[in-house]
Amino acid sequence: MLDGISMDQLRTFLAAADEGSFSAAGRKLRRAQSAVSQTLANLEAQIDVQLFDRSNRYPVLTEEGAALLVQARAVVNGMDGFKAKARTIAEGLEPELSVVVDVMYPIESLTLAVGLFRTAFPHTPLRLYVEALGAVVQPVLEGTCRIGIVGSMPTVPDAVEGEKLLDVPMVTVTGPSHPLAQDRGVIRTRELEQHVQLVLTDRTTLSGGMTYGVLSPLTWKLADLGAKHAFLRAGFGWGHMPLAMVRNDLDAGTLVQIQIENFQPDTPPIAMYAVHRKDSPPGPAGRWFLDKLKHRED
Repeated sequence: MLDGISMDQLRTFLAAADEGSFSAAGRKLRRAQSAVSQTLANLEAQIDVQLFDRSNRYPVLTEEGAALLVQARAVVNGMDGFKAKARTIAEGLEPELSVVVDVMYPIESLTLAVGLFRTAFPHTPLRLYVEALGAVVQPVLEGTCRIGIVGSMPTVPDAVEGEKLLDVPMVTVTGPSHPLAQDRGVIRTRELEQHVQLVLTDRTTLSGGMTYGVLSPLTWKLADLGAKHAFLRAGFGWGHMPLAMVRNDLDAGTLVQIQIENFQPDTPPIAMYAVHRKDSPPGPAGRWFLDKLKHRED
């Protein structure tokens, strides 16, 4: 009977454990709750182990179920890796490469990598999108883009795998006419809270309820980093920006770096990660492109 255990049963087991209920697992798997319950009952009968305690409103993993969950996850991940590797080998060189890049990624580094890619793979079209926050991850989850370069949204769904590329230096700035620009010392949080902070907004729901580096209750939310840059220079508020994007402004005095209490001694950098769906890793062209991004810090 143990030899008859299927990957579908294991995936259903993982979904039920991760989602916390059979109905939620059904929604995730796009199945009826009754189908989930029957699949798990069949699995328990085959292995002669009760995986869930069903005596309460929501099923709870038994001690035996928790122990087997680790093994089930390893088996499923191993099979996913096997299929992904096989797909990559079968496909060979990608017919095209689609990449979505975080707006915070240094544009000079990106431009250089794209130029090198055109020379190395002249017959492989490159589709490139620049987005922020969840809008970087969403195309990867949907399969629209093979690779995502994520930074402004530090947490990503479990459906993707990632690898570190580089750190993007950040600074906190405002316009020279802004009241905060007159303070050359460390600015306390209570003072920051009295001024508008300019922040990027998410076009998706993936980062709903989460804030990254937002320190003031007064915010202007902008969908475009270029607009944020222009508003900062105009003195409409203060905010965090990639150092590479504002270095010339700092040298020219059209922006002023400020030191804030929350970020001492410096504004933390943004870690950039390359992400892809677990069932769709980069092919040869994608792998080459990522290597160039990884080794070309601004």
